[in-house]
Amino acid sequence: MSEERFERGLAKRRRVLGAEYVDQSMRNADAFNQPLQELVTEYCWGNVWQREGLSDRDRSMINLAMITALNRPHELRLHVRGAINNGMSVDEIREVLMQTAVYCGIPAAIDAFRQARDVLSEMGEI
Repeated sequence: MSEERFERGLAKRRRVLGAEYVDQSMRNADAFNQPLQELVTEYCWGNVWQREGLSDRDRSMINLAMITALNRPHELRLHVRGAINNGMSVDEIREVLMQTAVYCGIPAAIDAFRQARDVLSEMGEI
């Protein structure tokens, strides 16, 4: 593991998903899932999220669509929060989810809207 890449990833992960969530995930890691936390932090957040080709806002937009397509509600909730933290508006989030209705299916979009609405409401955005 690259300590520098891990630290950069940890900082980016905290900024996008929220320090409270990330710190809790790291504290809750045990011998079984600690390697996964390290992989996610270094590889995903310390490598791919550090690339210059897309803005964090663009990455959030793409993630919302992909996570909806994969039907991963827990991850969608995290990335809705991240999308707001990365400067997406509620209207833009809605439009991404509308786009997923056409290409991922209505049931996936309905679930995504439900999760997004709950998070946006918790955040005081709607």
